[in-house]
Amino acid sequence: MKHGLRHTGVMAALAIVVLVLGACSSMRSDFVKRPSKALPPATGTPSGRYIHAEVDQHLDQSGFRLLTLSNNALMSRVALTDHAQHSIDLQYYIFNNDATGRLLAQRLLAAADRGVRVRLLLDAINLHDEIDMLSALNAHPNIKVRLFNPFHTRDPSMLSKTTQFLLDAHRLNRRMHNKSFIVDGNVAVIGGRNIGDAYFDAGNDTNFRDLDLIAIGPVVKDASHAFDEYWNCDAAIPVTAFHGKRASHYDLAKLRIDLTHDARAFAQSDYAQATLDQLPNGPSADRPGTWFWGHATLVADQPAKIDAASARDERSLRIGPQIKSMIDQAQQDVLLISPYFIPGDKGTQYLTGRVAQGVTVKVLTNSLASNDEAVVHAGYSRYRRALLEGGVDLYELRPAPGVEQPATAKGTSSGVSLHAKAIVVDQQQVFIGSMNMDPRSKLLNTEMGIIVDSPPLAVAVTQFFDTATQPTSAYHVTLTTHDSPHGGRMQWQDSDGGKPVIYHHDPETSVTRRLEVDMFRLMPIEGML
Repeated sequence: MKHGLRHTGVMAALAIVVLVLGACSSMRSDFVKRPSKALPPATGTPSGRYIHAEVDQHLDQSGFRLLTLSNNALMSRVALTDHAQHSIDLQYYIFNNDATGRLLAQRLLAAADRGVRVRLLLDAINLHDEIDMLSALNAHPNIKVRLFNPFHTRDPSMLSKTTQFLLDAHRLNRRMHNKSFIVDGNVAVIGGRNIGDAYFDAGNDTNFRDLDLIAIGPVVKDASHAFDEYWNCDAAIPVTAFHGKRASHYDLAKLRIDLTHDARAFAQSDYAQATLDQLPNGPSADRPGTWFWGHATLVADQPAKIDAASARDERSLRIGPQIKSMIDQAQQDVLLISPYFIPGDKGTQYLTGRVAQGVTVKVLTNSLASNDEAVVHAGYSRYRRALLEGGVDLYELRPAPGVEQPATAKGTSSGVSLHAKAIVVDQQQVFIGSMNMDPRSKLLNTEMGIIVDSPPLAVAVTQFFDTATQPTSAYHVTLTTHDSPHGGRMQWQDSDGGKPVIYHHDPETSVTRRLEVDMFRLMPIEGML
């Protein structure tokens, strides 16, 4: 969840205003960009026949499987890629050039060799050494790669990025945060995970606790339509649109060899063996199993949201109003899961108002110790007391829950950070997607997700929430009673070996870290968070 954009925004004020573009790598004005659309759903494949038989039994409903386990989420994508026979469309904020990213790239290349059309759309803000891999993949006749809202240079240095950001902040500050993975027009994976080791419990530092949905049924067609809108929009630029170094067939041949070697090494890793032990039958959407069925709505911001003038039009902010309407309907309880949670004054008043109307509101977010963005935690901490005083239950994920982390290809994880974005209303309606509950997601990033009316799915997400908020996994933030020695003071409740532990400041953090948060709280930057 290392979102370089937030750091770049803060650093921009300190940048030397010298444009380091380098003509040899600048964007061309004569690049060719051909429009394309999603291929019709494949009905003659084994996967297609199975999926359509399932969907035909549930008219107008979509089916879902919830991906809570990170290794399940990775291998589901691998299995779906390996079963693809016609098309694969991927849209991500991050696609890292690491073990899991290269594993998926190798499977995409193998699919393209079988004749599968692959379209890969990535936000450009975090791209660095990935660009060579992406350019080489694009050299395959069946693979096309586009970059969303890129810099003016192919692989800008940090100085160049910062300078361009400073001079063109109105554009570069707006990013595509969507995540979708659509195979053969029949099945889609939509949720919070990017592509990279940390999102699949394969990192050697902090790994992310996250949620995805495998979807079949009518909602997949809507996801394909949303992908097409982004793929063909003006902000989606072919990776070949830059002067300078460009991939050749030799580059692709070399990448093929390297990816095959890396995939073999990954398959022989402890991580892969642990995955096989846990999932002997392999996860995918073309095998019999239990599906959660319900009427579903795909919600997605329009690509025009990245244009400052267009974004003033409420119609381009489709996802926000629909999610608010979902919460408006709550009669009993609302569960909110958001790694970055900055409700603002209006959001705080809204949530505490819902509590005053008799609705139980519970929120799970990151603690300061598990949050990778101190500046975001500063924004959240401004509203923590008001939320508590208004009756909202707050839980903050611990950085290292009291369970052993799985072995990975690189060692053992040293921590956990929340990355899931989900809402459950009255144990019936569920939202899972890419949207954090913060100003950036509302106003600057494009986001997407699925709203599902399905009590069984709501129960499953509630179980995820309940497990994540156990004392071994999260701090319960409360206010002390007014008749106590520290009346009305915030406290963090923890458990150590079954014994309750109380903290009176953000637990497991240094004085320096807490001072950093205090400093950020004084800065008028909430609109960028």
